Amino acid sequence: MIYWVLQSDMYHSQVTSKDVISLPRSVPLLWDKKTKTVVNNESADIIRMFNSEFNKWAEKPIDLYPSDLRDEIDDLNAWIYPEINNGVYKAGFASSQEAYDKAVVKVFEALDKLETILSKRRFLCGARLTEADIRLFPTLFRFDPVYVVRFKCNLRMLKEYPNLWEYVRDVYQQPGVSEASNLEHCKKGYFGRTGNGIVPMGPVVDYSLPTNRAKQFADS
Repeated sequence: MIYWVLQSDMYHSQVTSKDVISLPRSVPLLWDKKTKTVVNNESADIIRMFNSEFNKWAEKPIDLYPSDLRDEIDDLNAWIYPEINNGVYKAGFASSQEAYDKAVVKVFEALDKLETILSKRRFLCGARLTEADIRLFPTLFRFDPVYVVRFKCNLRMLKEYPNLWEYVRDVYQQPGVSEASNLEHCKKGYFGRTGNGIVPMGPVVDYSLPTNRAKQFADS
């Protein structure tokens, strides 16, 4: 099978190890060690590949994009990505006060919307963890220790949202998630490689605190 990198200037061009050196820096990047080619560097595509193309090697295969929830997942992704995942970057890299003000308001309007959704269901699509939750989680995980400080998304902290705060801990405590979530690495990446390189000690965030969401939504 031949894989292709979805890169605007190299669309429909096979990319080899030699080409990667000259590519713009991009993460994540899925690399085929056998053929020594880039599979893809678009996170939305990669998560779908991991969901369906590698199940025969998985110890416990799961379907994060079930057919009966795909429309709902796509609808959630359509506004969560621009308003939250990418929204914090629009605020953090705003080049004017007007752009920053607009971006920050959008972020917190979206968080308010999520708070309402998660007051009625355990996960974004109901009782099942889906792709929509996995895509949202990294931004929420980094929000208080990184984006509140580094990107000035500081109207409120995530811990001030009762349902979002419980929810992010619930997702963090799902099998395999905590092992893949290194907060110190995140902080060093955002603070240690910019400005004076000083990494802030706080705020202290403990995602391992018990959460009652499983019992709260046991019958939903």
